[in-house]
Amino acid sequence: MERYPFIFSDAWYVRFKRHVYFWGLWWIFQSFLYSFVAGVLTVSYFRRLPVATLEALVYLIPHIFLAYSLMYVVVPRYLLKGKYVQGAIGVVSLFVLTGVISSLISVYALSCLRLLVFGSDYEEYHATQVNFFLGLLAGLRGAITIGGIAAAIKLMKYWYVKEQRNLQLQKENISSQLQLLKAQVHPHFLFNTLNNIYSAAQVSSPPAAKMIAGLSELLRYMLYECNQPLVPLGRELQMLEEYILLEQSRYGNALEVHMQLPPTGMGLVIAPLLLLPFVENCFKHGTSTMLEQPWISLSVSVENDWLKMKLLNGKMEENSSSSTGIGLANVKKRLELLYPQKHELVINNEEEVYIVNLKLLLEKSTSSFDPLRKPTAADVYA
Repeated sequence: MERYPFIFSDAWYVRFKRHVYFWGLWWIFQSFLYSFVAGVLTVSYFRRLPVATLEALVYLIPHIFLAYSLMYVVVPRYLLKGKYVQGAIGVVSLFVLTGVISSLISVYALSCLRLLVFGSDYEEYHATQVNFFLGLLAGLRGAITIGGIAAAIKLMKYWYVKEQRNLQLQKENISSQLQLLKAQVHPHFLFNTLNNIYSAAQVSSPPAAKMIAGLSELLRYMLYECNQPLVPLGRELQMLEEYILLEQSRYGNALEVHMQLPPTGMGLVIAPLLLLPFVENCFKHGTSTMLEQPWISLSVSVENDWLKMKLLNGKMEENSSSSTGIGLANVKKRLELLYPQKHELVINNEEEVYIVNLKLLLEKSTSSFDPLRKPTAADVYA
């Protein structure tokens, strides 16, 4: 998309220029087309051309109405969402309505407009009357042409952008896998080692055993479940809770944690490890730098498939690096790629508090399985 900024840029001035060029070219094309049929052919071409230019300009009104109705209403709301019956009804209705508008312009407006603009010098055009039915057929022909072009442009851009996003995600996924392979420890060795440490810690230090169990559950989730594009929201929230509890164990009673999570994932799915960087950032740049009374507050709710997360953490006044970490930059990029126009992220870096507000439109799971449970020793070392 960076190679073709004029075509794919979302900047308002680029989009404005793009639309002006498109309708300018369409107007010129229609002017030359109408110049061969406008009025009577016995009139010289250079006398027909000004009239045809005026007619083409007037017919831009129904054509613009049709094109933008298709591109910004019918195609995105119905066709791209698989609602083909509603989309077909919308397309046919718009074509007929545009044809009717064009026919009304032909029958009632053009003759008066010619007379007003060109005067009696073009009297021979005034006798040329078009009935409503012929005007409707001509309008439908123009509507089908411009409507087809507009819909084709919209669909081609949509599929091209989608394909580029998929390619970018594949490249990032391959890069991540390569980085993981470079430092990968065999999972069986890792979990067996943790099992031995867990067994020893149960006798000497039950709190340490609990931390090991939580760590093992996190690693199991990251290694075995996060290779899917989407995971149950319940599992993602459970992993988030385990991470916070592990960090709280590290701080002991010095860390104050307020956590409010929904009891279930409500049958929704989310991209894995999407929320973790925000929480990790709280501990890395916030609580770890505070000498006294570190605290964190996490609130997650779900309403009408919208996940709303509000995350706050205290920080030192001079610490302003919370928003510059690589993890946050990566998660912002993932949000743009995975949830385009389906998320709202607002980050406020105040003097003594760091605030993250995230809204995310999630998808429904195709499976009724939505686990949200606490890990047990049998689960951890199964």
